[in-house]
Amino acid sequence: MSLPRTAGAAVLALALASVAVPASASSTAVAEVHYVALGDSYASGTGAGSYSDVACTRSRNAYPALWADAHDPASFAFAACGGAKIPDVLSGQVGELGEDTTLVSLSIGGNDSGFAATMLSCQYSTQSACERALKTAGEYVVNELPGELDGLYASVRARAPHAEVVIVGYPHLYKEGGLCLGGLSSARRSAVNDGSDLLNETIADRARAAGFAFADGRPAFAGHEICTSDAWISSSNVHPTAEGHESAYLPAFDAAVSGS
Repeated sequence: MSLPRTAGAAVLALALASVAVPASASSTAVAEVHYVALGDSYASGTGAGSYSDVACTRSRNAYPALWADAHDPASFAFAACGGAKIPDVLSGQVGELGEDTTLVSLSIGGNDSGFAATMLSCQYSTQSACERALKTAGEYVVNELPGELDGLYASVRARAPHAEVVIVGYPHLYKEGGLCLGGLSSARRSAVNDGSDLLNETIADRARAAGFAFADGRPAFAGHEICTSDAWISSSNVHPTAEGHESAYLPAFDAAVSGS
């Protein structure tokens, strides 16, 4: 049965509109990313230079800023701050999260486990003092950190219920074996890396339990630790350099983000 000309035109217009307009609107909505970067100095970019906030050592070379530059999200809140511990994230950073947040990155736990004091002991004290400091840190990581991470991750999920959350781990700091002129002995380097393994395994376990992704920094920096010929971690401040953020952390984080 044929339709009147005006009715046929109306049907055709409706068909074209239903194909063209909603598809465009839908793709625009899907493309909107609201990204919030939380965490400590390994997220803020301490040691990477070009700081937008000196007090928190937030660097334009840090992986969150580089990811935002590359992907042009609809919004980007860079809340990570050098020296932050879990209570600092809870009191001063998670407020950036909201119902519209779609992506969160977070690295935390190193300072809570006494990273700075442990590194001072291992760099400037005896082997036994280094081992004692690592043992104390390890006991905290095993006995206390899991519960503290669970509480933080629950707060992140409650504040950003629709967000994809990527927990970013820490790299091995030192090359193992061989000589390290002006650096730590082989035994101390191995002990520090063992401590990093325990910390990362604990963080990854709690991230999985929370339903979050985990971006492992250890394979990302492999072959570029302190004492290698092309180190992406500074021996002076024991933090990733600008190259480390660009060549290791950024691709590791990018790979963990779905749809990147």
